Amino acid sequence: QVQLVESGGGLVQAGGSLRLSCAASELTFSRYSVGWFRQAPGNEREFVAVITYNGGTTYTTNSVKGRFTISRDNAKNTVYLQMNSLKPEDTAVYYCGATTYTVYGYITSSRSYDYWGQGTRVTVSS
Repeated sequence: QVQLVESGGGLVQAGGSLRLSCAASELTFSRYSVGWFRQAPGNEREFVAVITYNGGTTYTTNSVKGRFTISRDNAKNTVYLQMNSLKPEDTAVYYCGATTYTVYGYITSSRSYDYWGQGTRVTVSS
């Protein structure tokens, strides 16, 4: 079973940057696509970005394109989400998840994920 631990959240001013990390305990982590989702109060969990198992393919949602970058280091069992030019509307709890799917329609849906971390809170002040 894969255990995921997010870190790197915090309070930042609009226009600032944060880098989130998602560390996995399982040595077969490199077999999983890993996605970042976020959930603001009163909202459903929404897709942010995903990277396939070998890092060959990434997708980001339109609202963060050009600002957020997802990457992974399988040697360290870690996936990163670099967030630049942060906006107040990026405020949410960010979760990473792992799935064995690789197809776009599945890896952008939270229902396809088998494992989740506990989340890390990101607050962007205006």
